Amino acid sequence: MAQTRILTGLDIGTTKIAAIIAEIGEADEPPRLIGLGMVPSEGLRRGVVVDLEKTVRAIAKAVSDAELMAGLKVDSVIAGLSGDHVRSINSHGVIAVARSDREITELDVERVIEAARAVAIPADREIIHVLPQEYIIDEQTGIKVPVGMSGVRLETEVHIVTAAATAVRNIYRAINRCEIEVEALVLEALASSYALVGDEEQELGVAVIDIGGSKTDIAVFFDGSIRHTSTVPLGGKNVTNDIAIGLRTPIDQADDIKMAYGAAMPSMVNADEMISVPGIGGRGAREISRHVLASIIGPRMEEIFTLVQREVKKANYSDTLAAGVVLTGGGSLLPGSVELAEQIFDMPVKVGIPRRFEGLSDMIESPVHAAGVGLIQYGLTHADEMVKKSRTMGMFKRMEQWFNEHF
Repeated sequence: MAQTRILTGLDIGTTKIAAIIAEIGEADEPPRLIGLGMVPSEGLRRGVVVDLEKTVRAIAKAVSDAELMAGLKVDSVIAGLSGDHVRSINSHGVIAVARSDREITELDVERVIEAARAVAIPADREIIHVLPQEYIIDEQTGIKVPVGMSGVRLETEVHIVTAAATAVRNIYRAINRCEIEVEALVLEALASSYALVGDEEQELGVAVIDIGGSKTDIAVFFDGSIRHTSTVPLGGKNVTNDIAIGLRTPIDQADDIKMAYGAAMPSMVNADEMISVPGIGGRGAREISRHVLASIIGPRMEEIFTLVQREVKKANYSDTLAAGVVLTGGGSLLPGSVELAEQIFDMPVKVGIPRRFEGLSDMIESPVHAAGVGLIQYGLTHADEMVKKSRTMGMFKRMEQWFNEHF
């Protein structure tokens, strides 16, 4: 019987920090959820650490709660990264095949990816992902796995994701302060796609839209590869703020009203249905029509989707997304979001629910946990790559420790 492994996904969002612990068994078995911890996100603003101590405490609490449920100790995590500091570009690399018999090897693939990676980026930015889109052998395009094929010239198209170096270091520092190692840092929009869209959808073309608290992450796939990633600096908190201002009620109450009675389209609610709105500063509650609430929410959600549509058009794939749009994140739970998105994007839209786990899977069958589940799926898919990286990092740490001891 194969030995089980433990993978932990740490979703560092703008409204919540969630730790998901999964047990990995046989290759053909789905992961089994054994632990979940979720706390309000503190010390972060739009994915960037602004108060290290608060962030450390929030991460430690989320992981501790998950450990308590799972009955084990976590020593490493696959962490999510997001924020409007994240940027992406597409790049091209080309090399000559090394072997005399012109057979392409793993080393050639590594070399061509490194060639594509060698782009000029500012000193204050760090490369997070280099994601191959396709390989080209002697002008033959559309190749996904070039190893073992023959050719003289090997090229690749890649998608490079970069982030602000200080933001990345502070995420690492906050996690390390909890005495936890980072196995991998993964773009959250990419992680969500691992939990929500299959190979067929990626081939046909699909956009994954993650509506978070203060931002909306976008990932566009076509022909089996990621083609575009970006972030819109608006999310669910903006909707809540609009409600608080429009109805003159406290932020916490506005959020509760949004979740209980909100809708993205005024036409979907009964104008005669009344709701109670608490006042500010000791003022009494008053009754308003639910239609008025939806009239406040609708324009902001329309703005978010319009900005997202503009980003998707930048990828030049908006007319070829046959699988449509997958909404996820807390903002996708608002009634009417799917219908409004279908009007704006003019394509099929659905809410993505992660369902690939066993065990306590009912606890994570919500768009809120798509990124956390996707981090586990990413760890499964890239297990060999992470082991190689872990060994390399371990070697560097041993060298650093030896140097500090002797000099």
